[in-house]
Amino acid sequence: MTQQGTTQPTCPRHPGQVAYVRCQRCERPTCAECQRPAQVGVQCVDCVKQVAKANPRAVSRPTDGKPIVSYALIGLCSLIWLGQLVSERVTDEMFFAPVLGASEPWRFITAAFVHASPSPMHLLFNMYALWLTGQYLEPILGRARFLALFLISAFGGSVGFEVLAALDVPRADAWFQGTVGASGGVFGLFLGVVVLNLRLKRDITPMLIVLGLNAVLSFLVSGIAWQAHLGGAITGAACAAVLNLRDRKLHWPGLAAIVVALAALAWMATKWVPAAWVNPIV
Repeated sequence: MTQQGTTQPTCPRHPGQVAYVRCQRCERPTCAECQRPAQVGVQCVDCVKQVAKANPRAVSRPTDGKPIVSYALIGLCSLIWLGQLVSERVTDEMFFAPVLGASEPWRFITAAFVHASPSPMHLLFNMYALWLTGQYLEPILGRARFLALFLISAFGGSVGFEVLAALDVPRADAWFQGTVGASGGVFGLFLGVVVLNLRLKRDITPMLIVLGLNAVLSFLVSGIAWQAHLGGAITGAACAAVLNLRDRKLHWPGLAAIVVALAALAWMATKWVPAAWVNPIV
């Protein structure tokens, strides 16, 4: 478009509109209708669409940034640990062992809220890891999805412990051995960070180092239920993949499908061991 011999910039999407404002990304002229606010200046609607396509958000309803669920989980685990110090019955009613999975299935989840006592180190490590990952993941995923990621990963950790115990039939003690701790859920959060950052094209090196160190410790330090770590990590990766789907309508059905698959694995594990192990005579 020319006026008095001077060429005026026009919007590519609306050629009839003179546009003196330029997009901060592509530097093309953009009219008021095509302008979108950016952290610095404005961007055109085409650049905004390209960025959204290249870096889709995990969910469309982030929180206000306060990891309330993370704090609640930390508080609950801490209170239960104090209860363990008062009465051993708290641990007895909540720990998980494969032999108890069929008759008392709630233990698949409750085991994540009890920790080794009386030393606080087990609790402190898991709660610190939960705090670190929670303040990053919860604002991005949203509170409900973050809680689901943790709980389903904790369930997956217990299932992993049970399945690997069932496969180790020659060692009968593995089926009767108990486990406690939020490590399955925490490892699920670790993998959640990895999967999310891969999708967002962010650096995953720090989290891979954390996972590597924990893997080494799992085999060097006795008494660590690495089976639960593995089960939680695999489950967390699966949940995070579902939560990265663009269509939010698929998130909850996808998570429900993972829960059903875990329940099926737990049921199958009871079929791999002698019947007397599943319903022992007390």
